[in-house]
Amino acid sequence: MLLVPGRNDPLPEHWQEWLARRDPARRMVRHATPGRYVADERVAALAAALDGVAEPTVLVAHSAGCLTVALWAASAGPGPVRGALLVTPPDIVEPWTDGTSALPALPDDPLPFPSILAASRTDPVMTYDRAAHRAECWGAELVDLGDAGHLTTADGYGPWPLAETLIARLSTD
Repeated sequence: MLLVPGRNDPLPEHWQEWLARRDPARRMVRHATPGRYVADERVAALAAALDGVAEPTVLVAHSAGCLTVALWAASAGPGPVRGALLVTPPDIVEPWTDGTSALPALPDDPLPFPSILAASRTDPVMTYDRAAHRAECWGAELVDLGDAGHLTTADGYGPWPLAETLIARLSTD
């Protein structure tokens, strides 16, 4: 399993860190410049983390990490990826920038591996309807998280057992 965080590395209490601590074989893609989202840098970091991986891998992405997975998959194909759990992706109707580069357009084609997009009805960075549209474009199964905010520690998410259930579904498909 490879965990792909959002714009920042997750806090120690975050559900992605909780997942990482549950199994030492799980790895986190760390950012050289947390807080900034430069798409090319993030896609390159994911590609480097997957380089040489021989076993089928499940990607577990949160927020901007979902964008990284979609952009990587559009250029790399399935690679060693068995599936992806995409949790609360952000809406990027307007270009995201770090002051120097714009985010490339997100692919609207289906991802080349099975995926689950988990969306909240109270996410402040993407409406549920937009998330459902993104799931449809990517060919992802949509999971309704109900009132979960952006699934951050501020929203009350440290341990998140549903993640293990969703990952298990991707691991057995």
